[in-house]
Amino acid sequence: MSDADAPNDGGVKLVMAYIRPDRLGDVKRALADIGAPSLTVTSVSGRGSQPARKGQYRGEEYTVDLHQKTKVETVVADIPAEDVVEAIAEGGKTGEPGDGKIFVLPVESAYQIRTGATGTEAV
Repeated sequence: MSDADAPNDGGVKLVMAYIRPDRLGDVKRALADIGAPSLTVTSVSGRGSQPARKGQYRGEEYTVDLHQKTKVETVVADIPAEDVVEAIAEGGKTGEPGDGKIFVLPVESAYQIRTGATGTEAV
C-alpha cells in the first residue's frame, strides 16, 4: 500500500476538539466505537459564539463570558482523521451555540519514549 492509500496519506494527525464538558462521555464512546487508540482530556475556559451569562454575587452583577469547555486531543496514524472528526462531532453535538470546534493538524514527528519508535510506529 502506498502512502497515498494509507490513512492520513501515511502521516500522523493531531485531532484537537473543544467540546461541552457534559458531552465528554458521548465523545469517548464515539471514539471507542471507531477504535481511536488514545486521548488526552483537559479542562479549559474560552469564548466563542456562545452568549455571555449574567449573574449576581452578593448584590453585585457580573458577566461570565469565558465558558467551561473540555479539550480532547488524539493523535492518529492508522485511523483516518476524518473518521475521528465525524465521531467527535456526532458525540459532541447538541445543536445549540457553544457545541465547540474541531481542528486537525499535521504532526511533524512522533517519538515513543519507552521503545524509541518514531513516526507512525510511535503512535
